[in-house]
Amino acid sequence: MKKKLNILALFDAIAPTALDQDLSAELKTDDWKTEANVLEALKQLGHSVEYLAIFDDLDLLRQKLGTFTPNIIFNLADQFKNNRAFDQNIASFLEMQGAPFTGCGSTGLTLCKHKGISKKILGYHRIHVPEFSVIARGQRITRPKRLRFPILVKPLKEEASLGISQASFVETDEQFKDRVLFIHEKYQSDVIAEEYIEGRELYVSILGNHRLDALPIRELIFNEVPPDEPKIATYKAKWDEEYRKRWGLQNQFAEGLDPAVAVNIAKVCKRIYHLLTIDGYARMDLRLTSANEIYFIEANPNPILAADEDFAQSALKAGLSYPQLLDRIVRLGLAAKRD
Repeated sequence: MKKKLNILALFDAIAPTALDQDLSAELKTDDWKTEANVLEALKQLGHSVEYLAIFDDLDLLRQKLGTFTPNIIFNLADQFKNNRAFDQNIASFLEMQGAPFTGCGSTGLTLCKHKGISKKILGYHRIHVPEFSVIARGQRITRPKRLRFPILVKPLKEEASLGISQASFVETDEQFKDRVLFIHEKYQSDVIAEEYIEGRELYVSILGNHRLDALPIRELIFNEVPPDEPKIATYKAKWDEEYRKRWGLQNQFAEGLDPAVAVNIAKVCKRIYHLLTIDGYARMDLRLTSANEIYFIEANPNPILAADEDFAQSALKAGLSYPQLLDRIVRLGLAAKRD
């Protein structure tokens, strides 16, 4: 019988919160689906669970830890003051407090958040990455000659395809300049511009700290997108149900992969996970070319954990029920070395 734990589920909020805030109304909404799923599963496992949502005041967390002593914090807080760049700072704070927590530590979050740094590290280790360039705000906007069209222009540190649309796919210097300027101004963000890799859009979920499990591979299918059109995972392609229906976009398990290629994908993803110092759990976004070349696009530590999303679906296919998956994530958090 596994020991029952005191667990504090830590969420982010989009407005200031109070220490004893009742979130029962929010937890019934789609926006809070992940949090609701996690709370329910942790309770099913028999743990004693309390929650706290933070917006811009870490002192709330200090106060909470003064009245409730958790064995572990289930960390679902991936932004602070509505800024997703601060997810690594929340992890840093927990590390400094010596509080065990689930998911990735601050170093892995920092390396993965900066898409340019993660690609430099992996390129150095001879993992295929698209040719790319980082264009900072205030820098003169010119396309390096080594960067060939077509090019995808994206915010450097955003997640969940924020800032990626069909207009991100550029084929002329004028389009390139316009899009870079747009992202600089609208998102107040530096830009990563990278060559578009034609191929299958694959998502590989990894679970573990040192010994890693690669879960069954998921794929984003573009059923209704014409053959000559770019197939890119835009913000709408991921989150707009009407848009997904119109273009026949579906997330499903990858079919027809050569078994040797699937084994190689798992091997490469585990290597990436270690090179970027990820622990806990993460999802790798890849492109697989028609020649079966694996290109790293980005790593997503602490991906969305809702029961119906890719990570949990891959775990289910591998024989882990949703509560069992969360139990694994909790045990990995307790075992993680954070110093």
